[in-house]
Amino acid sequence: MKTDKLLAPGPFFTIVRREVTWRILLAGLAWVIPAAPSDSGFGQPRKDRAVVVVSIDGLGHAYLADPRADTPTIRRLAREGAVADGMVTVFPSLTWPAHASLSTGVWPRRHGILANDVVDRTTGQKITLLCDPVYEPAEILQVPTIYDVAYRAGLTTAGVLWPLTRNTRTMHFAAPDMPGDDAWIRFGTPRWIEELRARGLPVDDHGRWCRESGGGVPRDWLYTRMTRQLLTEHTPNLILVHLVVPDHIQHRTGPYSSDAYWAASYADDRIRDIVEAIAASPRAHSTYLIVCSDHGFFPISRTIQPNVILRQMGLLEVREGKLLPRGALALSQGGAAAVYLFDAPQKAQTLEKLRQHFSTVEGIEQVLTGDDVRALGQATSDEHPWAPDLWLAAKRNYAFSDSATGDQVVVDRPSGGGTHGYLPDDPDMWGMCILWGPGIRPGTKLGRVSIVDIAPSAAALLGLELPTSDGRVLVSVP
Repeated sequence: MKTDKLLAPGPFFTIVRREVTWRILLAGLAWVIPAAPSDSGFGQPRKDRAVVVVSIDGLGHAYLADPRADTPTIRRLAREGAVADGMVTVFPSLTWPAHASLSTGVWPRRHGILANDVVDRTTGQKITLLCDPVYEPAEILQVPTIYDVAYRAGLTTAGVLWPLTRNTRTMHFAAPDMPGDDAWIRFGTPRWIEELRARGLPVDDHGRWCRESGGGVPRDWLYTRMTRQLLTEHTPNLILVHLVVPDHIQHRTGPYSSDAYWAASYADDRIRDIVEAIAASPRAHSTYLIVCSDHGFFPISRTIQPNVILRQMGLLEVREGKLLPRGALALSQGGAAAVYLFDAPQKAQTLEKLRQHFSTVEGIEQVLTGDDVRALGQATSDEHPWAPDLWLAAKRNYAFSDSATGDQVVVDRPSGGGTHGYLPDDPDMWGMCILWGPGIRPGTKLGRVSIVDIAPSAAALLGLELPTSDGRVLVSVP
């Protein structure tokens, strides 16, 4: 790979050149250039091993000890392997930044995926990162992933609905987390998708299932069958799997509802499918399984509308139902909101006025700027062009909305439900973390861990190093 291609103009790098120093840009690009094998820093890549990482979206740690949750397989893995007392996730506790941290072992401040959606300060428009509709992840991820490192060490890599794998060049088998009817053919590994189709798996129904109300229950069933085919026919060294049903269900009904408990049981059945597939695979006795989740859930009953305040202050206009920033814009992230200021007159004074105003709003837990943002692993506006000027964090039972109409800042929701995005220090927002496989002592207690610990732990099991990681290796096996 020639370095001049890395500096080809594109929308992201145009923004970066305008708003971030060349020092930061070059630091983010340095990892992209692969070293020769003799200089790679790899230990002894374990081609005889496999690691399967399964992220169960939204199935928080609290379900692990909840007697109402019918999860016998997950509990068996916890007894037979190593289990955490909870896994602290990112802020905001959202799918895309969380999976970027699962993939890289670093916090959002370093990997650059700051939220599910961000704002382009040059246009004032929202950029959606969730499901990679705009950017190639290689354009915007600023550090290497575990699958980059494994691929360059000569190991075989695969992803099943794994976020941030659109058009990845470092997965041998990829079905990215993208919803279109032809997304897997256009942005994944077409020959593998054709192979799955020939095996009778309904890969062509994936796009339709994604459009169904509730997110499409058959999807996780399909993903585990795809994983089984990989394990039994291709034996990759690293497989990353993303299951989604608990997240979709809890958004609709809230956590700890009867539907949520059904979703927990359904997810457990899918983990059972993967355990059985491991047992039937050629590497049955040298495969490790990591079961984790990206975040938990809070119930919600009230909605906070920060854009109403911005409109009342003259910083935002609503015209024909569209939000037109005149100095500021708030972007909802569920239990968090990102507030951007655009060259407003007396910006520092405006920011302080907003901080004080939002601090008095019902349902807002905390207003975050500067060092408070950095302490959560987030980037500040002088560190990344997509970072807001301040973050708002909601209390339990409250969620943010982008709406700017009406005069009420806080309103009742017409129906219940649940969401995430909140500060990561509440146990109900923690993810689960279990590591299972040969050489891991049964009943090992890991204490509280962090989401950035997953990637370096997977790397270590494969005989690899992830020197860029912010996390630690949770288990060590010969």
